[in-house]
Amino acid sequence: MADLQSMRNIGREMARKLTAVGIHTPEQLTQEGAEQAFFRLKTVFPQVCLVHLYALEGAIQGVEFNSLPSDRKRELKAFSDRLK
Repeated sequence: MADLQSMRNIGREMARKLTAVGIHTPEQLTQEGAEQAFFRLKTVFPQVCLVHLYALEGAIQGVEFNSLPSDRKRELKAFSDRLK
């Protein structure tokens, strides 16, 4: 079973937060999806921001968060804005 930190964009602190909300493996994160994982993070760690959401999506796609397509970034921003 792979470790969350083996994913791009996921460091020790993000892995700790994901584990705290019940996401323990890359497979779980991928199955959950960036938006749902971010929602779970936001309920426990209200200070998480849009960059965290980008990082989750990048981890799932296997790319650096700043390399996400602009259309996807707009979708993610709209999702994040709805949670405020």
